[in-house]
Amino acid sequence: MSQDSATATEAARKLTGRRRREVVAVLLFSGGPIFESSIPLSVFGIDRQDAGVPRYRLLVCGGEEGPLRTTGGLELSAPYGLEAISRAGTVVVPAWRSITSPPPAEALDALRRAHEEGARIVGLCTGAFVLAAAGLLDGRPATTHWMYAPTLAKRYPSVHVDPRELFVDDGDVLTSAGTAAGIDLCLHIVRTDHGTEAAGALARRLVVPPRRSGGQERYLDRSLPEEIGSDPLAEVVAWALEHLHEQFDVETLAARAYMSRRTFDRRFRSLTGSAPLQWLITQRVLQAQRLLETSDYSVDEVAGRCGFRSPVALRGHFRRQLGSSPAAYRAAYRARRPQGAGLESVTAVLETSVPTQGTPSSRRAAAASSPGPSPVTASAVPGGHTDRLAAGSEAYVPGRPTLPGQRSAP
Repeated sequence: MSQDSATATEAARKLTGRRRREVVAVLLFSGGPIFESSIPLSVFGIDRQDAGVPRYRLLVCGGEEGPLRTTGGLELSAPYGLEAISRAGTVVVPAWRSITSPPPAEALDALRRAHEEGARIVGLCTGAFVLAAAGLLDGRPATTHWMYAPTLAKRYPSVHVDPRELFVDDGDVLTSAGTAAGIDLCLHIVRTDHGTEAAGALARRLVVPPRRSGGQERYLDRSLPEEIGSDPLAEVVAWALEHLHEQFDVETLAARAYMSRRTFDRRFRSLTGSAPLQWLITQRVLQAQRLLETSDYSVDEVAGRCGFRSPVALRGHFRRQLGSSPAAYRAAYRARRPQGAGLESVTAVLETSVPTQGTPSSRRAAAASSPGPSPVTASAVPGGHTDRLAAGSEAYVPGRPTLPGQRSAP
């Protein structure tokens, strides 16, 4: 879809009734974390017109009867109830108290009605679980905090969960990863509504970067997702983690699970939220990070010890996931280490000192020329989507600009 046709499609979606585009409703629940809840309140609820930031009208709505208890035992009293959502052009769910409990039916009905009437619906972090419970993510790409992505994928199999992204813009439904990614998505909304200059002015006032490069890969850990712990696939996943230094592909893992490749792909995705090839490459890159930090192996040796078929493959996947070459990553890590800085500080150095990763098309070209750890091709997954990592794709469709750390749909 071209950008012109995408714009026309979006323009055709009109707000109905009393809804106004400049009105933002934030839906709060008891038990929600105060930091995540405060993000949209700060972005959309403070008048910063003196700094060149257009003003929104904020409606803070209680999703259930109050008072609402939050982090540290604080109690909040929302000035509006669910009825106020009927005036909003954007509805934000900043968090949900428990990924294992269902949200109130009345709140879900209000979200569905808002979406049907043309409102933009936003879920920050675990707020994605509320959107999924309302059926608003069915058949759509979405993200959440990487730690909760396997649970979201397992509980709502029709949702195409991508734990790599900082946020996903699917037009009228948007989701983000954890706390800081909520700021990224709110800035993206301001940028979409009022342009780059307004978003940049807001970012300066918040003292945050206007756009962050990369995704959630740098924050992933090696532990098995909680949801897979007692599943028969846990043994296969554990074997893969212990043999990352060997060259094997997804077909090997499927054979060890006594499954066809198609069945293995489907089961693996339902349990972890990731396609197996995507997960395997991510684990190899994480292992390469550790070796670069803790050993004196050359980059070529690191590639071999992480199961990559060549140093070129390592460099391609490493740069795509972390925004840096292996050599630059090691240099930055060692430069900061004497001051006692950890990996987060190294990441900050890389984000400011390493050039951007290029356009989506250039990244796709680089991925195509950098073979992964196995010759397997993109495989079918439920809903007709393919393994985008295997295909080397960085965007869902051509024709719309893609920001670092973001996927946009038509």
